[in-house]
Amino acid sequence: MKLYADSATDLPLEFFSEHEVEIIPLHVDIGGETFRDIVEIDSKEIFRRIRKGERPKTSQASPESFMEEWRALGRSGEKGLYIAFSSELSGTYSTSVMIRDQVKEEYPGLDLEIIDTKCASLGYGLLVIEAARLRDEGMDRDEVAKAIREMASRMVHLFTVEDLDYLAKGGRLSKASAFFGGLLNIKPLLHVEDGKLVPIEKHRGRKKVFQRMNALMGERGSGLARQRVAISHGDDEEAALALKTIIEETHHPASVDVYMIGSVIGSHAGPGTIALFFQDLEDKKEN
Repeated sequence: MKLYADSATDLPLEFFSEHEVEIIPLHVDIGGETFRDIVEIDSKEIFRRIRKGERPKTSQASPESFMEEWRALGRSGEKGLYIAFSSELSGTYSTSVMIRDQVKEEYPGLDLEIIDTKCASLGYGLLVIEAARLRDEGMDRDEVAKAIREMASRMVHLFTVEDLDYLAKGGRLSKASAFFGGLLNIKPLLHVEDGKLVPIEKHRGRKKVFQRMNALMGERGSGLARQRVAISHGDDEEAALALKTIIEETHHPASVDVYMIGSVIGSHAGPGTIALFFQDLEDKKEN
C-alpha cells in the first residue's frame, strides 16, 4: 500500500522519508517567488519574513503533482491511500479527486482511496502518524482507511493566535473578529468544526487562554491517558512547552508531540499561534 499526505500535516520533512509516506506539497508565495511548502521553504523562514512585514499567500497542491503521483500508482498496480487536508480550508482535496478520476481513464485499475479528514495542522498530522503505524503493523488499505476516518471524526482542535488579523486577511475569519481580538490583550480561542475555523471564546492574556485550553481538554477529551496528543506553535517553542507541561501535569497523556506549524498554515495563523490536538474517545451513542 502506498500512503500519501500533503504538507498541511505540519509534520517535519524527515517524517515522510523515515515512514515511507509520499508528500504532496502545497505552495507559498512570498517576495514574488513561489515555493513548495516544507520541501523548498520552511516555516521558520516564513515567520521571519512575516515579522519583517511581508505577507505570504498560499495555494493548493498543483494538479501536476497529483497527476504524476496517481499515474505512478496506476502503473504500479498497488493500492493507495491519500489522507488529505480539510476540504473546507483548501481546494487540494477536490483537485486530488478530480485528477484521480482523470487518471482512471488512462489506468482503469487505479485503486486509490482519498479521505477528506476535515482536519488541519497536527490534528491532521496525528492521523498520518497513525496510518503509517497501522500499515506497518500489517493492516490492509481498507482497514487503515476505516480507522483513520473514525479517528478524524473524533479529533479535537483548539488554538489561539497572537493576531487575528492574519486569519482575517486570509479570508478565514471576519474583520470584525480581528478588530475585537486586538483590544485589551484579548486572546481568541478557536476550534475546527466540520473542517472550518470557528471562534468560540475570548480571554484576556495567554495564561488564561492556556488554562481554558487545558480545561476544555478535560471536558472534550476522553481516554487521554491512552492518547498521543500534539501541540503546534508559530515559532514560539517556549509557549508550546509551557502548555505541554500544563497538559502533562493535568491529564497525563501517553505522549505529547510538539512541532512548529508549517509554512502554509503559518502564513494564515501568524507567529505566536499555539494549537492543541487530541481525540474524544468516548463511545458515540445513538439518540
